[in-house]
Amino acid sequence: MAAASKTKSNGADPLVEVEGLRTYFDITGGILSRILARVHAVEDVSFTLGRGETLALVGESGCGKSTTGRTLLGLERPVGGSIKYESQELVGLGHQALKPFRRKMQMIFQDPYSSLNPRMSAGASIGEPMRVHGVVPKTEVRARVVELLRKVGLGAEHYDRFPHEFSGGQRQRLCIARALGVRPSLIVADEAVSALDVTIQAQVINLMMDLQEELSLSYLFISHDMAVVERISHRVAVMYLGRIVEIGPRRAVFEDPQHSYTRKLLSAVPVADPSAKRAKRKLLADEIPSAARPAGYKPEPIEFTEVSDGHLVAVE
Repeated sequence: MAAASKTKSNGADPLVEVEGLRTYFDITGGILSRILARVHAVEDVSFTLGRGETLALVGESGCGKSTTGRTLLGLERPVGGSIKYESQELVGLGHQALKPFRRKMQMIFQDPYSSLNPRMSAGASIGEPMRVHGVVPKTEVRARVVELLRKVGLGAEHYDRFPHEFSGGQRQRLCIARALGVRPSLIVADEAVSALDVTIQAQVINLMMDLQEELSLSYLFISHDMAVVERISHRVAVMYLGRIVEIGPRRAVFEDPQHSYTRKLLSAVPVADPSAKRAKRKLLADEIPSAARPAGYKPEPIEFTEVSDGHLVAVE
């Protein structure tokens, strides 16, 4: 089996279909700024994402998971591959043609403080995307913002406060409210809870899961934290050096990891049981190799084996 796109999503009609996605970054040098090498940040990545489903992209820093999310939203330009949203091809579309799809696909970033304008009140920050996309009449924006504040566990009294007046968890709730303002179907959450304390993480994750059930949201959840991923995901895709090396239902990946890299990631998850701590575990201590390749380099295609229903692993 030659592509991870053969894996199944929860829905028969997938919301997002990614096939053979490649995103490279040029490394230039010399007087003429010639291309000396390329960073193969995303290499032949394929997956589907169903409506109301959470697909987690996991791996170490530098594995390409954030670039995959940014490419999906059009923040990075791919050099090859296909991205379909509701069966509509997005790769190659111009700025104006992409605008309706940008409304349907929103992003939540890792640092909620830097993603909020410190000079804008919470209400103004949440309402701005609604005004830009014309989602609701201008006269109704404030009421819609107050509704969203309540939906994420805040209140109308927070409307006129500024970002520095909120805690980290509250700021992330503001970012979630802002993403919901334009009524998206897909949210890319890029390390959305990694900067929060553990108890606040749990609260925000529970909020995201409740909103998913209520609004039928689809999440592409990007994280390095396997414990968080186990809680929130329906399916898991493990990335290494820009490629997906294992993908499948959450239970299959966590209980029966097949790829050596997946097993290393899981071995690094802390265990609360003292008796389990005393057992020897192989920790993930190796440095991840560079994804830079000489200009003109053509990678070998990756082959997958289906070990169980929807659970695929790259041949090592």
